[in-house]
Amino acid sequence: MRLYVPVHPLPVRVNSWLVRSGVSWAERRDGLTAAVADLATLVAAGPGARRVAEQVVELLVAGVAEHREHRAALQALVDRALDLHAVACAADPPGPAALADWLLHVQTGYPEPPEVRLAPYASALGVAGLARYRAEAVERFTGLPVIGFGETGRYDRRRWALLRVMEELAEHTGDVDLHVLVLTRDLSSGWHYLQVATVLRDAGRVEEALEWVGRGLRATGGRGAADRLVDLAVDECLRLGWSERAVAWRREAFLAAPSVASFERLRAVAAVVGGWPRLREEVLAEVARARPPEAVRDLLATLTAHDR
Repeated sequence: MRLYVPVHPLPVRVNSWLVRSGVSWAERRDGLTAAVADLATLVAAGPGARRVAEQVVELLVAGVAEHREHRAALQALVDRALDLHAVACAADPPGPAALADWLLHVQTGYPEPPEVRLAPYASALGVAGLARYRAEAVERFTGLPVIGFGETGRYDRRRWALLRVMEELAEHTGDVDLHVLVLTRDLSSGWHYLQVATVLRDAGRVEEALEWVGRGLRATGGRGAADRLVDLAVDECLRLGWSERAVAWRREAFLAAPSVASFERLRAVAAVVGGWPRLREEVLAEVARARPPEAVRDLLATLTAHDR
């Protein structure tokens, strides 16, 4: 015997308006808007609307890709339907694992996925659901290749979708490690290293921040964001009273890219701990040894005159 499963008329209406031809977009938009309004009424009536809301969300999400010229209007309806789905889940919670899987599916299984906010789903997900969501999201995201320094970013649809999932998850949980994981999947420039170091610095994880400064300097070869990276390291070392480490960062930066500006920065920090005359002679001698005389003659003359 074949089991009859009743089909709710609301998803049928949504689908009908999405596929209907021969009528103006304004009429179709009004029909879809009315359907979402009826979904709100259904959700307000109490338990039993969750599955209908899921079907409406998925139909609308699929419709965004089919009708890209009307993307903004359809995405607004998707956002409203998702809000209603979250309310329905709070009133009639699904299994935490099932909800976690559905949320990931709707964000990664369509050409134009929506941006889901986790806060409205917090009570329905609970600890178990959020743990499943996190584990699955992290597993998928860590499977993406790291974009190395100097490489062109390969941001295809899947990467964008997973990036949005992880950014929202990191924001929702306040987990610094998740935030760092997101950032370290793209290390195509020195500015990305600076972002990682800044997040770790702001979280009070200074040693890790300094480690990423070092990685960034090695990757950039003293170019691009190198000055900003060194500034971060020096500022933190001075703030914590690590004066000698601050001098060491400035010394390394000067030797990597000798200039009047980097020389002045080194002198300013060295003045904090003393011993500038000896350090000055050391670094100038090292610059002279490491480069052909004709390449540094003018620079050395400028630095010597500038320091008198």
